[in-house]
Amino acid sequence: MARQIELPEPISTPKEIFDELNRYVIGQEHAKKTVAIAAYNHMKRTSGLAKLLKKSNMLMIGPTGSGKTYIARQLARILGVPFAVVNATEFTEAGYYGKDVELMISELLMAVNGDVAQAEKGILFVDEVDKIASRSHGFVTGAGGRDIGGEGVQQALLKLLESNKVMVPLNFTQHWSKYEFVQLDVTNILFICAGTFSTMGRGRYKADIGFYGESAKSKRERQKNLIRELEEYGMLAEFLGRMSVLVELEQLTNDELGRIITDPPDSLLNEYKELFSFEGIKLILDPSGRKALVEKAAAKKLGARGLRSAFEELFFDLSFHAPEHIGEVIQIDREYVEAHIQ
Repeated sequence: MARQIELPEPISTPKEIFDELNRYVIGQEHAKKTVAIAAYNHMKRTSGLAKLLKKSNMLMIGPTGSGKTYIARQLARILGVPFAVVNATEFTEAGYYGKDVELMISELLMAVNGDVAQAEKGILFVDEVDKIASRSHGFVTGAGGRDIGGEGVQQALLKLLESNKVMVPLNFTQHWSKYEFVQLDVTNILFICAGTFSTMGRGRYKADIGFYGESAKSKRERQKNLIRELEEYGMLAEFLGRMSVLVELEQLTNDELGRIITDPPDSLLNEYKELFSFEGIKLILDPSGRKALVEKAAAKKLGARGLRSAFEELFFDLSFHAPEHIGEVIQIDREYVEAHIQ
C-alpha cells in the first residue's frame, strides 16, 4: 500500500483552487483546471515535497478580454503570494536603450515594498509576449535586421528563466541615478507569459489548434501542433521549452459576458453599486438592460474589456451628476442603456 504524503496546511488541492477561481472567473473551464493543476504542482515543488518537479511556468494564449491577466491575478490571491504585471514590449536585450529584463523582477520587488523574501515567492505576469516574436521568422512583421525587441528579448528572458539568482535594482524608476542593487533568487518565482497571438493559425496546423479549431485527434497532438504553430509564429523553441504549461483560453460567449456583469463577487454591477452607494443611489439592472449591455460590449469585440468600456460610458453622466441624484433608484433597462451608450 502506497504511503500517503501529508501536505502542509497552506497547500490547497487542485479542486479547491479551481472552485475559488470559479467564483470569480466566468467561463474558461479547461483553462481554470489547467491553471489549478499547475499551481498545485508549483506549491508542492516550492514546499520541498517534490524536488524533481520542474517549475510550472505558463504560457496563456487567448483573445483580448478572455481573462488571461484576471486568472493570474486571482491565482496569486488564492495562493497568497505577491503579483506583478509587466509588458514584454517595454524591454530590450542587454546593451540597447530600454529596460533590461532583470527590471521585470524589480516590479515584483516594488509590489512588496522591497521585501526580498516575499518577492522570491511571487508570480510575475509577462503580457504581450506575442509582440516579441522573432521577426526573422517573417510573416508577423516582415522586418529585418537586428531584432532587439523580438528574438533578443526572448533570449534575454530565457536567461532570466534559467537563472537561480539575479541582481536587480531596488528602485529602477530613477534612471538618472546609480542603481542600488540587491540579489534575488528567482528559482521559485512563477512566470506566467501571455499573448493574443491574433494572427496565428495561418499556417499548416490551424485546424488542430485549441480555440482555432476542434479537430485535434488528441490533447497531445493538439499541444504538439500548437507548439509548432508558435514556433512558426516566431517564438523560440528554447523559450517555449521553459513554458511547461500551455493554457488556451476561448473567446467569451454572450451568455458568459452577461454572467460577468452580475455573478462574481467583484462583478461590474457590484462595483458600480458600491460606487454610487455613497450618494444613496440604488441601481437595479433589468434583464433587458443586461442583454443590451452585452450586445454593446460584444460589438466592440474586446471580450470582458468591452464590458468595462460599456459600463464607463453607461454611467458617465450619472457619475458627473451623482450628488444631484441622492437617494434615487436607477432602473437600468434597454431604454436606459440605448440612451446612454452610443
